[in-house]
Amino acid sequence: MEHLLAQRVKQLTPSTTLAITAKAKALKASGQDVIGLGAGEPDFNTPERIIEVACQAARDGDTKYTPSGGTVALKDAIIEKTKRDSNLTFTRPEVMVASGAKHALYALFQAILDEGDEVIIPVPYWVSYPEQVKLADGVPVYVDTNEETMFKLTPELLEAAITDRTKAVILNSPSNPTGMIYTESELTALADVVKRHDLLVVSDEIYEKLVYGDAKFVSIATLPDMRERTIIINGVSKSHAMTGWRIGYAVGDKTIIEAMTNLASHSTSNPTSIAQAAAVEAYNGPQDDVEMMRVSFAERLEIVYERLIAIPGITCLKPQGAFYLYANAKEAATMSGYDSVDAWCEAVLGEAFVALVPGSGFGQDDYVRLSYATELKRVLEALDRVEDFITRNAR
Repeated sequence: MEHLLAQRVKQLTPSTTLAITAKAKALKASGQDVIGLGAGEPDFNTPERIIEVACQAARDGDTKYTPSGGTVALKDAIIEKTKRDSNLTFTRPEVMVASGAKHALYALFQAILDEGDEVIIPVPYWVSYPEQVKLADGVPVYVDTNEETMFKLTPELLEAAITDRTKAVILNSPSNPTGMIYTESELTALADVVKRHDLLVVSDEIYEKLVYGDAKFVSIATLPDMRERTIIINGVSKSHAMTGWRIGYAVGDKTIIEAMTNLASHSTSNPTSIAQAAAVEAYNGPQDDVEMMRVSFAERLEIVYERLIAIPGITCLKPQGAFYLYANAKEAATMSGYDSVDAWCEAVLGEAFVALVPGSGFGQDDYVRLSYATELKRVLEALDRVEDFITRNAR
């Protein structure tokens, strides 16, 4: 029945992270002790205070349809949170609650892109950015970054990628997969280019609470004349360990937000009512649990990073946020007798039973992404297995 499929889905690239996860699960089901380092979610459970509010909401009958763009209570909580964290003021018509930040991004691209419109995507990128642009009949324009630029877009690279079809540029800070964070001065330089060419910035800030060391998160929307040129995408998934609750949001220009909301009204109807009640508590309640998780991830990073760079053939820039390490494994693959990092990752999973995500899924073939959002002992055991694999196969 393939002849019945639309071209828009035929051109999609399957999610690399989900493919690796599926292989790892299959090996686990066969009895193998697989350590998965592909997880894009905190290993903590959702804080109990949030769970209790959700349970009470269900008991109270909060189980009906809500407005497509989210409840008033949650919109107000997001408005207050954004004011508190970034000193930005928004109104209810400028907020749309979605079924996860991924859904907010999808709705945004559907709302702003016509066929042939271009979106600039810095490489490496989160795997769904280009696919969502293509689903909206847009054209992903890839801009390669490297370790010299700390995997960040520069004004020069941005300027060179702009054409008369460019509509938006995506910024993800802290970044998935690299964990890098744009400084205020770097954002200011990018903002100058954006304003000169009248572009929209899609600012994916889902990891904003996971920042380590001396790094500081700054939203590009806080810079002069950038509030009206930025759509902020965020949610409770990473900050409050609520990935399965599927609550994200977009804030920005009310005309765009209205279009996104109208689209949602004909697709998802509304985000889950109980999950929205939980998200209100997440933002309005005490934030001690958010800081506890951040501190835990910061402590893990220090230990895991030092262990990772001690492995032969592996190099890695130390991340400033999120919970990923983005390592160059080209030499490790070669040392082990493999001509590509993709093949090496497959062998590491099949023989050492460690699941890593190959960088090809993020647009760079020589890298791997590994998550330290799992028990520290297991992460270190996984890295021991990787080193042993390289040593045993060294040529």
